[in-house]
Amino acid sequence: MNNLKEKSFLAVTSLLTAEKASGRFMAFEILRRPTRQISVGHVKIGGNAPISVQSMTNTPTQNIRATVSQIRRLEKAGCEIVRVAVPDMDAAKAITAIKKKITIPLIADIHFDFRLALAAAEAGADGLRINPGNIGGKKKVKSVVECAKDRGTPIRIGINSGSLEKDIIRKYQGVTPEGMVESALRHIQMFKEFDFENMKVSLKASDVPRTIAAYRLLSAKSDLPLHVGITEAGSLYPGIVKSAIGIGMLLAEGIGDTLRVSLTRDPVEEVRVGYEILKALNLRRHGPEIISCPTCGRCDIDLLHIVEQVEKALIRSSVPVKLAIMGCVVNGPGEAREADIGIAGGKGTGVLFRKGKVIKKIPKEHLVTILLEEVRRFERGREDNTA
Repeated sequence: MNNLKEKSFLAVTSLLTAEKASGRFMAFEILRRPTRQISVGHVKIGGNAPISVQSMTNTPTQNIRATVSQIRRLEKAGCEIVRVAVPDMDAAKAITAIKKKITIPLIADIHFDFRLALAAAEAGADGLRINPGNIGGKKKVKSVVECAKDRGTPIRIGINSGSLEKDIIRKYQGVTPEGMVESALRHIQMFKEFDFENMKVSLKASDVPRTIAAYRLLSAKSDLPLHVGITEAGSLYPGIVKSAIGIGMLLAEGIGDTLRVSLTRDPVEEVRVGYEILKALNLRRHGPEIISCPTCGRCDIDLLHIVEQVEKALIRSSVPVKLAIMGCVVNGPGEAREADIGIAGGKGTGVLFRKGKVIKKIPKEHLVTILLEEVRRFERGREDNTA
């Protein structure tokens, strides 16, 4: 077994050990790839830092009011780093005003014109995202790197399959994972020649297999922190599926220090999907996790409507509580015994349960109200324990 395969094998080895006393199983442990750590504003990336969730605004950046409004919505959803497009000088200059009205770090996304990167850094951006392959020659890249170095501003080297250098495409007879990694290593080496180490890297393609292969190859060659994602993933359903598979597989192998889910959608949805991926892998807990059954002939309640009501009521909650909403009192509590709180429906009545143990019966029309009251009680208990 070669080094890369051995590392991958170790990273995804499940440590599912039965706990005889409780009759439960420990969650598998993901062994994260060791990386150096950088800071984007107050957010640490790499090392032992939590995997951070990013998004990107889709407002015209120079429209300060609209951009700030969207970023505040992203903040409420749990977004930890936000990126804005900088297509012109007006957008670059707007960063100063935007920064004064938000609390999360802001990254400026630059293409083609190195002067925009300089202006964005001078306007106070917490980080820069550039593709050195389209920003200009080595002299122009050096001026951006030196500006960032003077200000302590990190740079993400963003390699996209759609903008790979022509000589690399010719060498590999197309856009390949190997070519993407060669492009990344080329630019990493250039930055190091400029005595600059404050960087992270992304290698994004719109297809899952190529993206995964590229990140695997680079993770075996570099200890730089990695920003992971599937670019141009599409609208809601295909975008979620591609991102969950691509980002999820990489994270399960210990690859990835920060992520962005790319959806043709309200960017708030990107943040929600990002946290759901992390929760599914037990890497982070942010907000409620809802377990609900797919329904069957035993279901006597409008489970879909109930789940939607609970999700809507808790959409902005950051309480890390595991909830179960089950359609049947016969099997529901037992099947969802790991939930902190749960409800299960029946004919005319339902039950409230905690950790699989039924606490009391509830009139069917009060199921949602009682569950939300229990969530608030759970939150108060957590607050009391940490006070």
